[in-house]
Amino acid sequence: MNRFEKKRGRLHSVRPLLPILLFCAVIAAFLAGLSSVSASASEQEIRNLRGAVLRGAVQCYALEGFYPEDISYLEEHYHVAYDREKYVISYEAVGSNLMPDVTVIPLSGDGKGDVS
Repeated sequence: MNRFEKKRGRLHSVRPLLPILLFCAVIAAFLAGLSSVSASASEQEIRNLRGAVLRGAVQCYALEGFYPEDISYLEEHYHVAYDREKYVISYEAVGSNLMPDVTVIPLSGDGKGDVS
């Protein structure tokens, strides 16, 4: 037995795997963060679209004295535009002098549901 040789422990056999495990952990954390940012951006896009439709309806009321009966009036006269392949807008006009109920529904499952 040589006095100057060190005993090889269990850590010595696992040591080459540590960089690989660390790399996998960093990639997993990056992907989790990317998913979170994507979901947050999708929710913000839904809120922005709903706000744009409501602003168009309020502008119509301010200029013409009535809320539009449907979303197509806003698209035609107030240039409200959205991606029909990505969202469905439920626009329910209660009356010409009452604020309409606007719900944006994502079609592709983006976001965390509809925003009313």
